[in-house]
Amino acid sequence: MTMMQEEHRLAVLGAGTMGVGIATLAIGYGVPVVLIDIDADRRAEAPDKVRQQLRMAQLMGGLRRDAQAGPLTVTDSLDAVAEATVVVESITERPEWKAKLVAEVSTVLPAGTPVLTNTSGIPVDELAGAALRPEDVLGAHFMNPPYLIRAIEVVRGPRTAQASLDTALDLLTRLEREPVVVGDGPGFVINRVLQRMINEASRIVQDGIADPAAVDALFTGCLGHRTGPLATGDLIGLDNVVDSLRVLLDRTGDEGYRPSELLIDKVRAGDLGRKTGRGFHDYQGVQR
Repeated sequence: MTMMQEEHRLAVLGAGTMGVGIATLAIGYGVPVVLIDIDADRRAEAPDKVRQQLRMAQLMGGLRRDAQAGPLTVTDSLDAVAEATVVVESITERPEWKAKLVAEVSTVLPAGTPVLTNTSGIPVDELAGAALRPEDVLGAHFMNPPYLIRAIEVVRGPRTAQASLDTALDLLTRLEREPVVVGDGPGFVINRVLQRMINEASRIVQDGIADPAAVDALFTGCLGHRTGPLATGDLIGLDNVVDSLRVLLDRTGDEGYRPSELLIDKVRAGDLGRKTGRGFHDYQGVQR
């Protein structure tokens, strides 16, 4: 029997930038969401952030203005995932943290509940190996912001069951996303290419060949790229870029993924991109 939209219940693990965005997308389509984070400050800020992003998404045409928003519950209890039909893990890109969380959440969920990791580059099967039921684990690489970007890179690991994939795809299509299913491997498709591009662009700036504005202008003007690689890195968060590059370097051995010194320096300085107001570009006074 086909699952009705109102029967979906989503649990999102992590109330950072992507977790809040995914929660916003789901409640914007009337799907109940439980948002889980151990950080008290993030939990306190999450409802306002979701409401603000919901309004922004509606103003920008990403969500219908007349839609009835689903309920949002914010908690620190992992037990709250037990009633979810789909779980999305969206914490910091640290393999050991993600594996630990996937292992913990799999003990709470009934068999057959898909666990979607929003990892940027860690192989899905690596994380599935930590789960009680590896067949329920797959990847769903949402782009930022998820309520404006419809395409989603869905990663089927070698042990992912067809039933778990089907349930995940059902939810994503009911959220009016456009899932594209790909195979497993470090970085999958998007980040295997994108993270290297951001890294190389940062090396060009580091070497004094061009400034960030010139690099991005060439990509937008000549190649039709929406923002350019460095502005894209700022949107992702340069700390997340560095974490992703290290994952790719560790798992491929390809030196092209070794983070540039300029990227590392910016992260050390706290210039992480849009979320801090400065990265390769300055966002002071810009809506973040």
